[in-house]
Amino acid sequence: MNRLTYVLLSFILSGIIIQPALAEPPMFMSNEWAQQLCQVWSQDKVFTQELQESGWITNDKGRGYKVIQLYRSDCSQDPWVEIKIQSVGNKAVCTYGGAVTQKPDTSADYIMNAETRRWNEMGQGEYGPMWAMMTGRLKFEGPMWEAMKNMGPFKSFLLFIGKVPSNMSKCNK
Repeated sequence: MNRLTYVLLSFILSGIIIQPALAEPPMFMSNEWAQQLCQVWSQDKVFTQELQESGWITNDKGRGYKVIQLYRSDCSQDPWVEIKIQSVGNKAVCTYGGAVTQKPDTSADYIMNAETRRWNEMGQGEYGPMWAMMTGRLKFEGPMWEAMKNMGPFKSFLLFIGKVPSNMSKCNK
C-alpha cells in the first residue's frame, strides 16, 4: 500500500471512528430523545418487571398499552413527547418513543410537565416525585393512586430522565 493510500485510509477511518463520539446529544424532550428514553426503559428491570408484576400495565382501558406524555413548561412552543408502554412477553416494554400520537386518557395514562431546570434536578436525584409534586415542581395528570402504589418505579423513571443524554441548554423550537 503506497503512502497516499495509507494516509487517505487513515483519515477515512478516523472520521468513522471519531465522528460518532463527537455527535451532539439530542435536544431534551425531542423525538430523538424520547426514542432513547424508550430504549432505556425497555432495558431496565424496575420498569419491565415491577410494573408488570404490580399490575400497573393492565390499567390500559382495553387498548393494550399505556401512554406517558412529557413536556417542558418553560418551552411552550415545543411539541410534547410520548412513550407507549405495552405488555410484551410478560414485561412492561416501551414500544414507541417520539411525537405525540393521541390524546391521553388520564384514567390510565400520564401527562407530566416541569420547567427544564426542575427536570434536570429530578434527573440528578436532588428530590423524588412526592416532593416534586407537593411543591409544584412537577405537574402530573393521571391515575394518582396507581402512581402512589408504584412510587419506586416512578422515582426511577425521573432518574432515568437524567440518564438519557440530552442538550438542555435551549428549547427545541
